[in-house]
Amino acid sequence: MSFPSSRVFRPAVPVALAALLAACAQPAPEAPKPPSKSNAAMVAEIQAAGERDKSVINVHPLVDPGITALQEAARNDERNGQFDAAAAKLDQALKRSPDSPDVLQDRAELAIYMDNFDQAEKLARQSWSLGSRQGPLCARNWQTVVEVRLHAGDQAGAAAASKSVGECREAGVQRF
Repeated sequence: MSFPSSRVFRPAVPVALAALLAACAQPAPEAPKPPSKSNAAMVAEIQAAGERDKSVINVHPLVDPGITALQEAARNDERNGQFDAAAAKLDQALKRSPDSPDVLQDRAELAIYMDNFDQAEKLARQSWSLGSRQGPLCARNWQTVVEVRLHAGDQAGAAAASKSVGECREAGVQRF
């Protein structure tokens, strides 16, 4: 003897099984990303890389006092959190001296504060290509690339750039 209601539930069984299987096939939720460094912490790492570099080579090209004044004014704006004003001053300095490696690097660091990581890496690489490729500025250039690559989740790129930071150091001659 068959119950009339059993016919009603038969089509529902495959639908319910399909729903259960679909639920099992859903990908697991992504693990949360570890919190990234703040922009200020990234810039602090970059500047520390330059301070840690103990190369025997530290090139200080002749500078235009007007450019130096703009850089100092930009640093003051940066310290006060006025990033747009600092960027305007550094952009003005770059118009006067577009191939100045130190101004390019200062602008790269400011780009990090302003969340423009692509520009930061581009400017740091440009600074490196125009600079001495040794010493503290070189270390800041490559540490900028390290920080940007880490921010992008590119561990391999960060490791390669980190190796380049070490290559900026020119050890002195050992004298006995």
